[in-house]
Amino acid sequence: MSHDPHNPNTPEQSQLGRASAYADRYDPTLLFPIARATQREAMGIKTGALPFFGADLWTAFEVSWLNLRGKPQLAIAHFTIPCETPNIIESKSFKLYLNSFNNSQFASADAVRERLRADLSEAAWRGSDQQATIGVSLLAPDMFDREPVHELDGLDLDRLDIECTHYQPTPELLSSDTTQAPVNETLTSRLLKSNCLVTGQPDWGSVQIRYSGPPIDQAGLLAYIISFRNHNEFHEPCAERMFTDIWTRCKPNKLAVYARYTRRGGLDINPFRTSWPQALPPNIRTARQ
Repeated sequence: MSHDPHNPNTPEQSQLGRASAYADRYDPTLLFPIARATQREAMGIKTGALPFFGADLWTAFEVSWLNLRGKPQLAIAHFTIPCETPNIIESKSFKLYLNSFNNSQFASADAVRERLRADLSEAAWRGSDQQATIGVSLLAPDMFDREPVHELDGLDLDRLDIECTHYQPTPELLSSDTTQAPVNETLTSRLLKSNCLVTGQPDWGSVQIRYSGPPIDQAGLLAYIISFRNHNEFHEPCAERMFTDIWTRCKPNKLAVYARYTRRGGLDINPFRTSWPQALPPNIRTARQ
């Protein structure tokens, strides 16, 4: 597998699974980008011709800094990282970076937001000739009451009483009935679980599958989602693996995969991948997040 010489970081070199000193003074060098290309190439996804659009929607619930009088300030932050960026940002490094704001003074929330935007954009695009900014928004405490909790919309696959025997991704479980008229369906499950690529710690999530095309066998789709249960992979490639397998095996005309993972270290990651350009889903947390 090829590695970008400008970004040679590997998951094993990250702070995952290691005892870490928590810097409480602003330090952008803590961010640890990891090239998306390595895991995409393993799935047969060509970086120069992605089969999907989308982004990774992050929420940070533990963002704090000091104002110029030394008084702590806090916010909830939403980040939008396009799937076209060459790198993901390893989540523990993201957490350590955010903690480095804790005892650092900033003139305003706007100054914090612009610092976040600049640093995260540099890390996400590091090693690329292309540069763009990622989306950053900060919600002040007076806005917290407006933050809803809502489960993913769609028909619940978990209602199905199925036998499960596969706990590593098994695309052979997927099928669609091409003899039937095309349908438009939105299907959901809360039974998504995978494990951290480095530490093996469990990652819990929900997933929404929206598609148009020949009807997908729902029991097989649920068994496929459950088959990720013992699989070690980061959140973002898990969603891309789902998209690629469903697209290849079920041959829908349109497909969107949206996974919402529960938070760890005050961060949740919610990858969205779609076969057609569309607005990103609102970053609304589920009850378990």
